[in-house]
Parts: sequence; C-alpha cells; structure tokens
Amino acid sequence: MTLTIENAAKTFTDGTLALCSTNLTVGPGEILSLLGPSGCGKTTLLRIIAGLESPDAGSRILFDNTDVTGLAAEHRNVGMVFQSYALFPNMSVRANVGYGLKVRKVPAVERRQRVDEVLRLCRLTDYADRPPHALSGGQRQRVALARAVAPRPSILLLDEPLSALDAALRDKLRDELAAMLRQFRITAVFVTHDQSEAMAIADRIGVMSKGTLLQVGRPEELYHFPDNAFVAQFIGNAMPLTGRMENGVLQLPGGGLPLPAGATGKTAYIRPENIRLDQKGPLSGTVETVTFSGGHYRLAVGGILPHTSVLYLQHPGRTAPEIGSNVRLNIDPSDLIFLEDQTSTYS
Repeated sequence: MTLTIENAAKTFTDGTLALCSTNLTVGPGEILSLLGPSGCGKTTLLRIIAGLESPDAGSRILFDNTDVTGLAAEHRNVGMVFQSYALFPNMSVRANVGYGLKVRKVPAVERRQRVDEVLRLCRLTDYADRPPHALSGGQRQRVALARAVAPRPSILLLDEPLSALDAALRDKLRDELAAMLRQFRITAVFVTHDQSEAMAIADRIGVMSKGTLLQVGRPEELYHFPDNAFVAQFIGNAMPLTGRMENGVLQLPGGGLPLPAGATGKTAYIRPENIRLDQKGPLSGTVETVTFSGGHYRLAVGGILPHTSVLYLQHPGRTAPEIGSNVRLNIDPSDLIFLEDQTSTYS
C-alpha cells in the first residue's frame, strides 16, 4: 500500500501548533522512520495516520487512492506497536497474536494457520503457550509485532518500539526488527528519537523539528548531504567550526584551517570520526575529557573553538592522551560539510 500525506497539520484547542503542514509519500513495502527530539511532532503525525488524532481542515491521508481522513481508527486496517507492548497478561502468546483475528471473526482454522505462520516468522513458536510475564523484553516485543501483523494490516505503525529495552538488547533487537519488517513486506512508519535505530531499520528517514518535516531521504543522503544545520547535527553529531575567513583560511582560536574555494558565507561542519590526532596538524588544543568506548576513545579538546566550546573526536588507538595534555589535530577539507550560515534549532 502507498501512504500519501497531503497538507497534514494539527493545531490543538489551546492554539498550539503541534504539526505544520506536512506532505509525504511512503511507497509500497517501504519502511520510513520519523526521527526527531521529544515534542517535534512525530508522534502527532503518527496518530493522525492511525486515525487517533483529527488533523486540521484541509489535511488528507490516503491509503493508495482512498481518502481515509474521515475514517475512525478501527476502520483503517492499521497495525500498531506501542513502546509499552500493551499485551494481554491473562492470555498466552498464541491468544495475544490471534486476538485481532478473533475480533475480525476470522474462521478458527484460518486463524490458527495465520497465527502459526506469524509465530514462525517472529521465532515465537516455542513460546506459543507461555504468558507474557514468562518472556524476556525482546520476546514480548516480538509478540507485540506478531499481534500487529497477524491481521495483515494495510500499514504498520510503530511508536518508539525499542525504547523500553536496555541498551544491549535494543541494539540486538533493532537488527531483528528490520529483518522481520522486510519479511512481512508491509508499508511501515515508525517513530524514534534514536538516530542509530532509524538508520539501522528504515529505508528512508524523515527528520522533524518543532512540528516541521525538515528533510526526507535515505540514511546515507541525510548523513552526507544534510539540508540544514539541524539535520547535520542530529544525524551524526556534526559540529560547527565558527571563525573568521582570511585569504581562504578559517581562523580559529586553536589555529588556521585552509578551506576550499566557495566556502565564503557558509559554515563548515565536521563530525567526530573525521578529526584525527596529528603532531603536524594545524589546530592546537588541550584535552579536557577522555572516555573509553570500547572500539575507540572519545576526546573532548578545548581551546580550538571560540568561547568554551569543545571539539569532540574519536581516537581509534589503544591508548589516548591524558587529560590536560596539549594535542594537535588535523581535518581533511573533503570531510567538511558546508551549509549556508544559520543557527541550528538542536542543542
């Protein structure tokens, strides 16, 4: 199914504009993530798609070519997965998964066949007779997904589906979730504030801020070609190098960085993984913090940027400079992202 959103907006009764006019198309079988910080409007948009929130006049939601804007949620054939799972504690896994089919009065034989198929795809066959409290968090998440897809919805909506899990399990489950969603071949939209989760699961990502959809694209496009400062900083934690230009050199408190032609009037952004320690580098600063992250050290270096700002970098070595030591850094100009001078709304 193709999902089309036309001029969708939401203003609450107190006058708060929660969602600015939004246009978006999600193709058949595509997985799209709505990504942004809390309060950016992503959940409001998801609820409008589901029929749980009424949009402003002039908004339209189309499933294929059918306008469903005025349809109640129960008539839209939408599957929902919530961050709280919302499983029935008094039912077995099998009963939970088959609940939607039973409500729709699917014949018992067909219902069992469809439940067995979904349990197999979600690797839950061995747990079919267990109650939810006897399952791990990851298993309960798979049950919630299985219950949502068993009725074969036109579209699947997921609201922060992994946020209730601990960090290690969340990393494992996001890969499993991506694989299962593609197995079901259902058009899906999921909300998250976690850029790693969005990039691992989604075919495309829509970045939102303050009720506005800022940019939509494949993860690689958003990372390498952000349209604005917010996207650059939210996807990949790009940092602005603010200084004055003199004869093609960006003058910073920690030294001068040569820039390519055409950079005048723009702000240069750099990501931590593209900064390296180099004894002959043009930038000089002082190490303020050192954090070991397993595969690399994360260093915060002061004295390079104006005021009290620090420059973060990832150092892949087995040892790291000590706090308080002076270091020199190098940045390849080809790794810089140049954007029109602007102020990011992300902090």
